[in-house]
Amino acid sequence: MAENSLHRQTDQRDRSSFRVELVAVPWALFHRPSIQVASLRSYLLAKSDYRVDCHHLYLAIAKRIGIDCYTRIARSGWAGEALFAALLFPEQGDAAARLFHSQLRSDGRGPVPDFTSLVADIRSCCDAWEAGIDWQQVSLVGFSLCFNQLLASLHLAGRLKQKMIDLPIVFGGTSCAGAVGRSLVERFEQIDYLVDGEGEGPLLALCHYLDRGDGVLPDRIITAKGRGGGLSSPDITPLDDLPVPDYRPYFQEMQKTFADLPFLPALPVEFSRGCSWQRCTFCNLNLQWRGYRCKRAQRMIAEVQELSVANESLHFAFTDNVLPAREMDEFFRAMAVAPGDVTFFGELRAKTSLERLTLYRRGGLRTVQVGIESLSTSLLGRMGKGTTAMDNLAMMKNCASAGVVLMGNLITEFPATSPAEIAETLDNLDYAVPFAPLDTASFFLGYGAPMHRHPRDYGITAILTHPHYRTLFPEHYRGMMLVSGYRGDRLRQKKLWRPVRLKIAAWQEFHRQRRDREGQPLSYRDGASFLVISQEQPHQPSLLHRLRGVSRQLYLYCDQPQSLATLCSAFPRLSPAAIEKFVDQLCRKRLMFREADRVLALAVRAP
Repeated sequence: MAENSLHRQTDQRDRSSFRVELVAVPWALFHRPSIQVASLRSYLLAKSDYRVDCHHLYLAIAKRIGIDCYTRIARSGWAGEALFAALLFPEQGDAAARLFHSQLRSDGRGPVPDFTSLVADIRSCCDAWEAGIDWQQVSLVGFSLCFNQLLASLHLAGRLKQKMIDLPIVFGGTSCAGAVGRSLVERFEQIDYLVDGEGEGPLLALCHYLDRGDGVLPDRIITAKGRGGGLSSPDITPLDDLPVPDYRPYFQEMQKTFADLPFLPALPVEFSRGCSWQRCTFCNLNLQWRGYRCKRAQRMIAEVQELSVANESLHFAFTDNVLPAREMDEFFRAMAVAPGDVTFFGELRAKTSLERLTLYRRGGLRTVQVGIESLSTSLLGRMGKGTTAMDNLAMMKNCASAGVVLMGNLITEFPATSPAEIAETLDNLDYAVPFAPLDTASFFLGYGAPMHRHPRDYGITAILTHPHYRTLFPEHYRGMMLVSGYRGDRLRQKKLWRPVRLKIAAWQEFHRQRRDREGQPLSYRDGASFLVISQEQPHQPSLLHRLRGVSRQLYLYCDQPQSLATLCSAFPRLSPAAIEKFVDQLCRKRLMFREADRVLALAVRAP
């Protein structure tokens, strides 16, 4: 770690005159620094003598419009793109305003902010940022794009080109991969170069190309004239070779911008790149990565400790699509005995065991995002999740048992969903009531996902420009985008899924109204020879259930999913019919869940 240390990157006074400005735009979460620009900065500083500065424009905008307003817009997605569409394409302003209002009117968070005032505030922030830099001294400007950062980046790049037509500008990131990136370069003159794929190596090669003024355009660099064919930039393997992200520019901006309102940021950290599963039919999150790679646990431990000390931070958020299980075991085992009260957010698969979750909780994992996506096993099969409704309910229970907050989505309007799958979902939602409620997420067709590549396999008859892009972009600029519209059974799906949306809203409201937020809605206390189960119910009095003797033993045996055959073997004195009767009775009371021949006790042990 010594060669990667942040201490080597402090002073830029002795560096070359080649100067790179890396820009992170709205609508990134304001309380997190950009790991993209921080990682690129560290890599360039470690591998060259170039000067590299970072800018987090979203901090100034969050301060100007208010952090609550900023967060609301950032969560919406399309509302933020609409604001910058009005700046980039003034002729689209009225249509963009209508989209903005439609997106925020339905979020249930109060009156919609004034669109015109917000556009003026954002323009003022952009003016101040642009005026604060001597662009004559800049050699290259880079924009890193994730979701909902396209129009902001295009607007700022366009402003800079109006100021200095010869200023080189490069785009990169997850929103610029493959045909989407090529389409952007072909349609927008403000983009000179685009990095297709992993950014560190190609960006360094592009800097060398521009600095030296000769040679062949590097590999993975795209221009309007075509793709570079020069020196190859292979993906970085192992990831341990990467320097530690440098978040000091973010903290400097934060302290200047929010001097009167300090907050504690969550630092993004990266354990792996890509996805070890790679079978989800709707997913397009890994377009820029080739394969799956991860850091060693010891490297990740050292990185977290260095970042914690350097930035006086205690909360970290893993950016991984899914965390590497074996390395995570070693990592959290070490963090559990390390000094300091460090906490983490991360994404896990639904088949993570209670034993692992308990270990991770001891090591600081407090909140997880889990790819639940559905409570219908047949629908999960078409989604390519490799899980069942039983797996998902067991994961929800295990998180509650381990004291880990679970966040997750249930995808609605999934193409070709059948009425039987809707009925299965509605029924299974009754069993999920005691656990942390999911959010609904409307299906979208993402570029590069298996469903995008093979649409007819999923009942999609045509791929179109997404209607929101038609609202935000003049016709000439509508090329291949990260999200597509489509023809299929969309209206039928919207109608079919309405009862699911209503039931999830009621589920969320039940948890908001609970008086005992610390306890679990469905919990048990063990009396050695008997068991008392406490069950809260929506809009009804709480219930107490008492299980004695072998009934208690059966229930506790099903703490994790068990097959009926296993139960019959474990309790040979009971007939299969008696076991089935017991299970069915408790399923009717929503104390157990059964799927085919597997059963699960749902109550969580009270502390």
